[in-house]
Amino acid sequence: MAGSAGAGAAPRTIDLNADLGESFGRWTLGDDAAMVDLVTSANVACGFHAGDPLTLLGTVERAAASGVRVGAQVSYRDLAGFGRRFVDASVDELRADVIYQLGALDGVCRAAGTRVTYVKPHGALYNTVVHHAAHAEAVVSAVLAYGPELAILGLPGSELLRQATAAGIRCHTEAFADRAYNADGTLVSRREPGAVLDDPAVVAERVVRLVTHGVLAAVDGTELEVDPDSVCIHGDSPGAVAMARQVRAGLEEAGVDIEAFT
Repeated sequence: MAGSAGAGAAPRTIDLNADLGESFGRWTLGDDAAMVDLVTSANVACGFHAGDPLTLLGTVERAAASGVRVGAQVSYRDLAGFGRRFVDASVDELRADVIYQLGALDGVCRAAGTRVTYVKPHGALYNTVVHHAAHAEAVVSAVLAYGPELAILGLPGSELLRQATAAGIRCHTEAFADRAYNADGTLVSRREPGAVLDDPAVVAERVVRLVTHGVLAAVDGTELEVDPDSVCIHGDSPGAVAMARQVRAGLEEAGVDIEAFT
């Protein structure tokens, strides 16, 4: 990964993404209106782990008005568990579920004057397709069937990105601003203490180091070499807006350009 730009060097650029559209009915999660002004890509729920039609329409309208690209955050069919529980679906079942979610969100996007441009799995599905070949296949085949021009955003080294690359799908890697990492580059389970980081100053310093030097510290002190195209700040994390503001300010002060991945 390139370090911070010196004299004559091209400036480092990074995309900032956040999970949005996760409110449901009278239940509100996060401050989407504030977050959409701080990120360049919005991972919008598709109704299977969160989000109702009115919420999704309002979210993509705000994204379109702000010039923020929209990604479909596809999930296991697990509304009660917020998509954080593994579902032992067959490849055909999961493929159909992902196609259904892509079509639903893309239809809402069309009505709002924008389009889905990439796909990012959510929660348990995100973590499962790091190593689960069959479920990674289901996601990849769904994208190929619905829109092979769509990109996939995922964890570096994952089975999902390996299969997607082999299938000719454009892939982008991401790192997480507010999640702790294991020494193997996977995310610490949310069931473990300290899995989610909530100090804006600590998170901002961590992200600036990641983007400018390509290094991220795992929970055991291991220095991971990471070269992401995008950094995720969870919209439902404690103090997410303050954290996003501090992260963005820190990156800009370090001379990093905040731009959507291409």
